[in-house]
Parts: sequence; C-alpha cells; structure tokens
Amino acid sequence: WHWWRFNGSGYFWGMLSGIVSAILFPLVFEQTLELYLFPLLLLITAAGCILGTYAAPPTDLDVLVNFYGKTRPWGFWKPIAQRARTKDASIERNPFFKRDMMNVLVATTAQTLLVIAPLYLILHEYTNLLISLGLIGITMIILKFTWWDKLQDQL
Repeated sequence: WHWWRFNGSGYFWGMLSGIVSAILFPLVFEQTLELYLFPLLLLITAAGCILGTYAAPPTDLDVLVNFYGKTRPWGFWKPIAQRARTKDASIERNPFFKRDMMNVLVATTAQTLLVIAPLYLILHEYTNLLISLGLIGITMIILKFTWWDKLQDQL
C-alpha cells in the first residue's frame, strides 16, 4: 500500500528472503546476538521485495486506478493518483494522515495485548490479565471513535 509498483511477486520474494535469512542467520552467525542481525535481515528482506517486484510485470493500471480511487493509500502513488484524477476529478488526496497513524499505533497496541492477555491467564497472573483486558477495552473505545466512526469520511 506504500508504493504503486509493489505487487504479489515482491511480497512473495520479500517474505521468502526474510524467512530463509531468519532460519540461516543462527547457523551462520553463531556467536552474534540475533537482535544485532535485525538491520541485515531488514536489508535482505527489502532487497527481496524490490527485486521480486521488478521481476514481475506491474499490476494493470485500471486495477491500480480503481484501487486508488477507493482507498486513497499513503505513499508513492503520484502517477496513479494523477491518472485517477483525470478519470474522476472529485478524487482527492487522503487528508487524515495523523489520525490514521495514531490509529495504527492504537491498533498495534490492541493486537499485542490480545496476544499477551491469554498468556497471563495461563500463567495465573490475574492482576496483569485484568490490566491487559482494561487496556484492550480502552483501545477498542478509542478505535470506535477515531477509526470505525470515521470510515464513512473516506468513502
């Protein structure tokens, strides 16, 4: 969603290069803490994404224009945005960047809490479980008002 040229091939090769690297790194870099290898893993995965993207033809322009008109994604979409505007002059750039980025942070927090809460239940850490459930409730309320209720703004 960040770059109009990115496609399924780029996604596949990026994922594959990341998975293979993550499996091989402990074997190749035995004495290195995995945390220090993250920049290299990120670089290899990004290279896989870019090379994989260019290894396949671009997505059909009509599909991209239609997608842009419906979703108005962030990122590097200028040539597609221009085509979309020539097709429909009412298409505008998405003005809700700050709100959307805040919602990404809140939703990421909620998803992390949804993973942690059952672990606290299994470990009988009931105080932490209640805190996690309370924070999940707070994140859901925030997302209700800042994301769910605002979906119509973006149609």
